Amino acid sequence: TIDIALWKFESPKYFFTVIDAPGHRDFIKNMITGTSQADCAILVVASGVGEFEAGISKEGQTREHALLAFTLGVKQMIVAINKMDDSSVMYGQARYEEIKSEVTTYLKKVGYKPAKIPFVPISGWEGDNMIDRSTNMPWYKGPFLLEALDNLNAPKRPSDKPLRLPLQDVYKIGGIGTVPVGRVETGVIKPGMVATFGPVGLSTEVKSVEMHHESLPEAVPGDNVGFNVKNVSVKELRRGFVASDSKNDPAKATQDFTAQVIVLNHPGQIGNGYSPVLDCHTAHVACKFKEITEKMDRRSGKVLETAPKFVKSGDACMVI
Repeated sequence: TIDIALWKFESPKYFFTVIDAPGHRDFIKNMITGTSQADCAILVVASGVGEFEAGISKEGQTREHALLAFTLGVKQMIVAINKMDDSSVMYGQARYEEIKSEVTTYLKKVGYKPAKIPFVPISGWEGDNMIDRSTNMPWYKGPFLLEALDNLNAPKRPSDKPLRLPLQDVYKIGGIGTVPVGRVETGVIKPGMVATFGPVGLSTEVKSVEMHHESLPEAVPGDNVGFNVKNVSVKELRRGFVASDSKNDPAKATQDFTAQVIVLNHPGQIGNGYSPVLDCHTAHVACKFKEITEKMDRRSGKVLETAPKFVKSGDACMVI
C-alpha cells in the first residue's frame, strides 16, 4: 500500500475507523500522516521463516514503525502475528513464542510496556483468531483480534479546547463544491461555523459536516470528517493546513517554536543550523534548528546538558 486508506467496522462496543498505513520504507512520510491520527496501533508481523527476520532486522520496517508509532504518541498497541497458516509455521506455538519474545525486547526498548500488549497469532488469509477464536491453535489462551480491539481504552477527547483540524486532503465534489477532510484533533466543528485555515488565514463558512457519508450536527475529537466550505476553490487549500474556529483562538502561522526532539536515527552529529523537513500532523515543511537549548534523558526528561554543541542518535533535546 502506498497511501493511507480509511474504512470502518464496528463491534457491539466500539465504532472503529481503520487507517491502513504503508509498510514500505519509501512511503514513510505517508505512514507518519496516517499513524499520527491513530488511537491504537496494530503492528502486523509476518511469522513466515525469513519474512519475520527481514522485518525485525536493523534496517527492517517493523522496528521503524513501532518507534514512529510510540514517538507520534500512539501509546496503545496490539501485535498481530500473521500468516500462522504458513507452511514454515503450521500454527506452531514455538515460532509464536520466538517472535513474541523478540518483538517484546524491541518494544520495551522503544518505551512500550509489553505486559499490556496482546500478541495475537492470526491468519488473515484463513481467518484464524480474527473475529472469533481459532480451533487451529488450542495452545493460545489470549484474546482473538476483535476481542483485543474491544479491550482498548477509548482516549479522553479534548472537545473543550479550540478547534484544530489538520487537513488530510481536499476534494472537489460535483454538485457540492470544495470538501476538505481530516481528523478533528481538538474542539468541535459544526455547520454554520466560520472556519479559519492556518497558516494562510483564509476564513469561510462551514456548510455541512459529514462522516462516512452521513451528515452530522457536530464532529468531535477523533472523528475523521469531510466538511463543505463556501466560496473557496480546491486550489486555495492543501494537505497540512489546519482548520480552526475564527471566533476562538484561530490557528495562525508562526516563525518559530520550541520543540522536544528525539533523534531516532541519524548518521552524524546535529548542531545549530541543521535544516530538516518537519512532519507535523499532516504537513511536511522545511525548517531549521535555530538553537539546541538543552539535552535530556529521553525516558525521565532530566536535563543532562544546557546549550549542547551537538546531539546524535538516541539523544533527546529541546530545540528552537
